Amino acid sequence: MRGTVVGPTPYPIGTMLPAVYQEDPFAMGFTAGLDDVLAAVIGTIDCIDWYVDPLITPFDFLEWLGGWVGALMDENAPEDRLRALVAGSVDLHRRRGTVGGLRAHLELLTGGRVEIVDSGGTAWSTTPGASVPGAASPRLAVRVIASDPAVTVGLVDTAVQQSKPAHVRHRVEVMGQ
Repeated sequence: MRGTVVGPTPYPIGTMLPAVYQEDPFAMGFTAGLDDVLAAVIGTIDCIDWYVDPLITPFDFLEWLGGWVGALMDENAPEDRLRALVAGSVDLHRRRGTVGGLRAHLELLTGGRVEIVDSGGTAWSTTPGASVPGAASPRLAVRVIASDPAVTVGLVDTAVQQSKPAHVRHRVEVMGQ
């Protein structure tokens, strides 16, 4: 159980003192008290890699760790899906704003199959205010086919809003298998 420390610290302060202080009972007793206080801190620092690895961190730390990497988390999702989402969040941020990145994010978030239709295209002109070819307003249609009935349209809509460019209109549809 976290929070309880069994046994002494692996690095007792008294053994690091010069020999003249190691012979003094008061100095050794004082540093032994500090050892008891610092044992929990040293134990946490020694195991820090267990806390920051999303695949092995304690479940109650997973949401906190997800906040570090900006993962949109669904509290109703199974634990293995949440762990995969947090583990993949850094790569997802690298691909943010792309159709492939949005698809990967929604697949991790919902555990379903994702279909995205993007109006796409870019246009430019050297003349300010000139009419450029292409769609007047870019659009994005997202369909999620999820086996989990707890997947909500609101969650998917929030994920799409956070990932797409602000000027792109979108439509979200969530279907069961």
